[in-house]
Amino acid sequence: MNLLNQRFEPVLLSTTYQELQKMAEKGSPKLRRQATIALKLAEKCLVVDVEKSEEETNDDVIVRVAAQWRCPAATNDRKLKQRLRDISIPVIYLRQKSRLVLEGSI
Repeated sequence: MNLLNQRFEPVLLSTTYQELQKMAEKGSPKLRRQATIALKLAEKCLVVDVEKSEEETNDDVIVRVAAQWRCPAATNDRKLKQRLRDISIPVIYLRQKSRLVLEGSI
């Protein structure tokens, strides 16, 4: 709330949720642990169904939906952050394992 200075409802795309579930089941032990924690956080989000075409990656879906909705996206993935910045989408990311930072303006 303090980060955006307004009320908001966090959403999680269904494609991202499915990807987290796969990681929690089939990843390395470290990745499974991280995905399980992310799924616990996902319980606080509204899961929104989105369609993903065969040639789209999960990152492509995030970029497409953020651009359509003109809303900030949260990620720590370096390449995804750059793609979002390139199309002027604000990015929220975790800094120093404890602080959320907003880059860009809403």
